[in-house]
Amino acid sequence: MKKLFLTILVLTTGLMFGLPLHAATLKIATVTPEGSQWMKDMRTSSKEIKERTEGRVQIKYYGGGVMGNDKKVLSRIRIGSLQGGAFTPTALAAQYSNLNLYGLPMVFDSEEEAAYTRSRLDAKLSAGLESAGFVNFGFAAGGFAVLMSNTPIDSLDDLKGKKVWIPEGDEISRKAMQALSLSPVTLPLTDVLTGLQTGLIDIVAMSPIGALVLQWHTKVKYITELPLVYTLGFMAVDKRAFDKISADDQAIVRDVMGRTYENFDKANLVDNKGARDALLNTGIETVPVSPEEYENVRNALMKLNTDLANQEQFDKELFDEMLRYISEYRSEH
Repeated sequence: MKKLFLTILVLTTGLMFGLPLHAATLKIATVTPEGSQWMKDMRTSSKEIKERTEGRVQIKYYGGGVMGNDKKVLSRIRIGSLQGGAFTPTALAAQYSNLNLYGLPMVFDSEEEAAYTRSRLDAKLSAGLESAGFVNFGFAAGGFAVLMSNTPIDSLDDLKGKKVWIPEGDEISRKAMQALSLSPVTLPLTDVLTGLQTGLIDIVAMSPIGALVLQWHTKVKYITELPLVYTLGFMAVDKRAFDKISADDQAIVRDVMGRTYENFDKANLVDNKGARDALLNTGIETVPVSPEEYENVRNALMKLNTDLANQEQFDKELFDEMLRYISEYRSEH
């Protein structure tokens, strides 16, 4: 009886004071700078969600990396002070290792090849991530990470002994760089610019748009024409927090954010090409790679990818399925 009375009291109090039932505020962290088009679009989507749910669901963004690196953001999500973040796959690979599949080095040759494969695998990866405890609303391509350096690099011999940045906790990148005879240096994203400035690192692998936004292009002189790693980003929301939202409001959030990330996926490819042109306009030079050297690099890295699959660093069946789609695309084009 007492429990029933308390329930009625809570419900009637909410109705009396106009408080929405099943209300939720999702606090989301990202390193994306405030004022960027991405942040503007995300805030527009949060406004639509608030309006369509009549205030029951609100999204608050913390841009510019003010909540710290991925490790700190995940820690804040665990204790409930944040409900989600914008991540790259390696950040949540410990929770769901198959997120690493698209980012395996030299697995794709082109954006078109990646898009063909993703149209067949994205849904499986999103479902797997949700089973691991995080809801996401689609993936947004970030373009290919290419080698950027202060000395021209067009062969494996040019890489030997050079110091290359790798993200914190990214063991696949570490092994990939070692397979190319590079010396990996682990740094937080926020320290890479200083690392280039001081000579702590000689090489970075980053997409043109990432290098432009993070200002790394001011400390390099060359871009090697090698699609080293396919990059993408996504939002991940703690499923425990998301499940507290009513089913109808969840559907609205999925609809709005799914559409937003679909738009990002298309726009980012255009933006990345524009960013590449902008980099070249600053005086950065491109370094072509011969077909022979291209195959040398790819063979070394594909051997690593196969070894990682055999070591069960990710689902081998999904890895083989991805390779089948890539093979299909190549045979058709």
